[in-house]
Amino acid sequence: MDLTSRIEAFAKLGKFLSQFNRSSISKKDSIPFNELFFDGFLHQIKLAEEDNAWFTKDNILYALEGWSQQLTSQKLTNWLEKYTIQNVSTPSKIGIVMAGNIPLVGFHDFLCVLISGHKVIVKQSSNDKHLLPFLSKYLEYIDSSFKGKIEFTEGKLEDFDAVIATGSNNTARYFEYYFKDVPAIIRKNRNSVAVLTGTETEEEMRNLSEDIFRYYGLGCRSVSKVFVPKGYDFDNIFKGVYHQSAIIETAKYANNYDYNKAVYIMSQFDMLENGFLMIKEDKSYSSPIATLFYETYEDKSELKQRLKKDEDQIQCIVSKGFIDNEISFGQTQCPALHDYADGEDTVAFLLKTS
Repeated sequence: MDLTSRIEAFAKLGKFLSQFNRSSISKKDSIPFNELFFDGFLHQIKLAEEDNAWFTKDNILYALEGWSQQLTSQKLTNWLEKYTIQNVSTPSKIGIVMAGNIPLVGFHDFLCVLISGHKVIVKQSSNDKHLLPFLSKYLEYIDSSFKGKIEFTEGKLEDFDAVIATGSNNTARYFEYYFKDVPAIIRKNRNSVAVLTGTETEEEMRNLSEDIFRYYGLGCRSVSKVFVPKGYDFDNIFKGVYHQSAIIETAKYANNYDYNKAVYIMSQFDMLENGFLMIKEDKSYSSPIATLFYETYEDKSELKQRLKKDEDQIQCIVSKGFIDNEISFGQTQCPALHDYADGEDTVAFLLKTS
């Protein structure tokens, strides 16, 4: 199975996923094996929603839309053109330990392993166990060469040549010890931030709300903190997020909001709130659900130095004309294929294991 065949297989998977989006779920006659897989995938979406209250149908479909837009022949080819990917007679077996904070969060690693010609053994999070195995079966129907190259396990990872593991800072220490004898990418906690100037448009602030609330703020690309100039008017944020007020109708979100609000009040912390979001001054990058942390700045150069120093804690920086590689407002949850988690080039890593 050569690279061109693998690209074509994933492009067909992208077309299959294109049937499932937030505007409509529509079965297309032109999609291969739809009679076998369309209704079954609808059922997997339902199971994923039932198993994990954070995985709302809207958020699942948002993730599927994103992948359907990235999995095209053109985008896959453009992404991979800078690499020298050769066919290997004995592919490596790559273990992936996946997180489960947002739907299909480990799919990019899964894609990188298979597109580079290796075998994959996946240990999924119990929070996100329905979607990927089903899509793997679809891949095997699209191209039978994938059969025998995809394995899922609920036990310990065993018999692998390299590993990609994602977890918290605490579990990362365990990963570093357990996987110390093989090539490994170990990912830890990261959060995303926004740098505001007070000159943002209403549309930009509305877009920022997507960066804050998409996936309930559980993703590493979710904005959990903003840096604002001294004297900043926080009404700009509250006006921008107002259209997201229905989020408080989600029971788990509301419970977290009530709990964290009670903690802040009992601890006599100063904070601003509007009934579904609290804004609190805090030096940490990782804010609780329903809370947005902030710090003020006076000197942009000093802030740039601060963010550079803390880059191992930051996944994305949302801003306008502030820093290189910044993300536009509203785009943190729309990564391209070359946007590697933690800035670690996964394909380059995998090619070294060949």
